[in-house]
Amino acid sequence: RYFIDWKNDVDSYFTIDATEGTIATNELLDRESTAQYNFSIIASKVSNPLLTSKVNVIINVLDVNEFPPEISVPYETSVCENAKSGQVIQTVTAADKDLSPAGQRFSFRLSPEASNKSNFTVHDYRNNTAGIETRRNGYSRRHQELYFLPVVIEDSSYPVQSSTNTMTIRVCRCDSDGTILSCNVEAIFLPVGLSTGALIAILLCIVILLVIVVLYVALRRQKKKDTLMTSKEDIRDNVIHYDDEGGGEEDTQAFDIGALRNPKVIEDNKVRRDIKPDTLRFARQRPPVEDNTDIRDFINLRLQENDVDPAAPPYDSLATYAYEGNGSMAESLSSIDSITTEADQDYDYLSDWGPRFKILADMFGEEESYNSDKVT
Repeated sequence: RYFIDWKNDVDSYFTIDATEGTIATNELLDRESTAQYNFSIIASKVSNPLLTSKVNVIINVLDVNEFPPEISVPYETSVCENAKSGQVIQTVTAADKDLSPAGQRFSFRLSPEASNKSNFTVHDYRNNTAGIETRRNGYSRRHQELYFLPVVIEDSSYPVQSSTNTMTIRVCRCDSDGTILSCNVEAIFLPVGLSTGALIAILLCIVILLVIVVLYVALRRQKKKDTLMTSKEDIRDNVIHYDDEGGGEEDTQAFDIGALRNPKVIEDNKVRRDIKPDTLRFARQRPPVEDNTDIRDFINLRLQENDVDPAAPPYDSLATYAYEGNGSMAESLSSIDSITTEADQDYDYLSDWGPRFKILADMFGEEESYNSDKVT
């Protein structure tokens, strides 16, 4: 019987037939990760398993060309503005992840789509290197700063693998000896001989001019706004709020209510004092006030006269009157129509008004029920 020595950790990659002794693979092998495997095979006798022997087996994984060649390192290629046609600006080499057998060659050529319109060409030196050469005299940074050159690289293994690598070529300013002076982005904008300091000075001048223009425009707008104002104290945009309710009881010039307090006073048609009249009105003749005129009738009469008077100027006034007349249970307590002597007055009706007027009924009742000498 045959079996693999389980002390090794490669048993998962290979297996062996116990009867025939045939070794087979369990998994795909990758030569780029592990190129050689080393393990032991043990053989034992069927009739006597204690009789065994061991042999070492070495398996080398053969290479398959599965990776295309590529440019070995990323190059920073540049060309001078004053370059001549046929000048070599860069030498490139290739690398392959596959283990190249002895004698393998790499070939370099320009991509077919860029062969007719390219400003550069690829010269294969046939020693696994190639040179990038110019195809015309002179390059302008103002016209174009960057050029992209597609380079095709092939290997000589089977099957043949190839790849297209794009190289970036930057146009730079150089001296007469070909030494690079500047490859910055400012080469697109600056003429020959203009330094970075000069560029900063130009930018500062532009900023100062812009500030001057902004200030000039602001002053012109301010001046135009001042001419529209008739005065600095123009109050067209101001809102003034008045909340005047008069002088109250101390304002004796606004309205005279003496006539309301005493209806018998003959009223003179005076000119209103709260407003300035345009013309004076002549006093109208009013009927005399009777002695027994009720105050409510007097107020209503005056109200009707002013409502129908077209010459009365319109104005707002507020008058509050407290009146207890015919609607009150006690009728009017005014002394206008009172009897002059207390002897003729009968106060017996006070007892009919209820408990609120009990004290008054006792004070002004009959003398036999209440002694008037005790009243203070």
